[in-house]
Amino acid sequence: MKPVLSHPWQVTLEEALNIQEELRKKICLQGRLNLSKIGKIGAVDVAYKNEKAIAGVCVFSYPDLRITKESFSIREVNFPYIPGFLSFREGPCIIEALEKIDEDVDILLFDGQGIAHPRRMGIATHLGIYFGIASVGCAKKRLSGNHEPLENKEGVIKPLYDGGEMIGYAVRVKKNTRPLYISPGNLIDFETALKVIISVCRGYKIPEPLRIAHIFVNKLKKVV
Repeated sequence: MKPVLSHPWQVTLEEALNIQEELRKKICLQGRLNLSKIGKIGAVDVAYKNEKAIAGVCVFSYPDLRITKESFSIREVNFPYIPGFLSFREGPCIIEALEKIDEDVDILLFDGQGIAHPRRMGIATHLGIYFGIASVGCAKKRLSGNHEPLENKEGVIKPLYDGGEMIGYAVRVKKNTRPLYISPGNLIDFETALKVIISVCRGYKIPEPLRIAHIFVNKLKKVV
């Protein structure tokens, strides 16, 4: 995979904020992705060991979710953990891992936010724009917005709003588990983003591609 744009990554917080505001102008949530035409899905996750980030990418055929490719990258972390700026901490390592993928991928799933972000620039949106690819954020914690209470039932969905603007969904994938926060990243609409995530759930509290990517990076963490 090759990026379609570039910008500095070793930046100050003010510079990072300016980059987010500029990239925000490029967000496209128009649905151009048809589920029936998806052939490959990529899932991205990051683990940490000491001061190093370990980014892993697992590519799956769709809809059967057979692994067709794996790649990873390990880099020193050069940006502090600041909520709302995760892409500047994890982005360089993820980019290296994605650049090692030599097959076509239709959509990327990220363990993080899409537009459900104070500046609509979660890591799924940021890197979706960076690579010019459809992307969806699937986060375990809410960063922005509010929603109505969810019943403790599998498959309950509530819209997530920031003020009067819809920014995603709260979804309880499995009973007795915390909800996931699903939001479009780039080049995908709300409804399709939600459908993609639901279509790759396999009975666990997180979607299967991201679960496998999580296992992958944590295995790497033990040997690096």
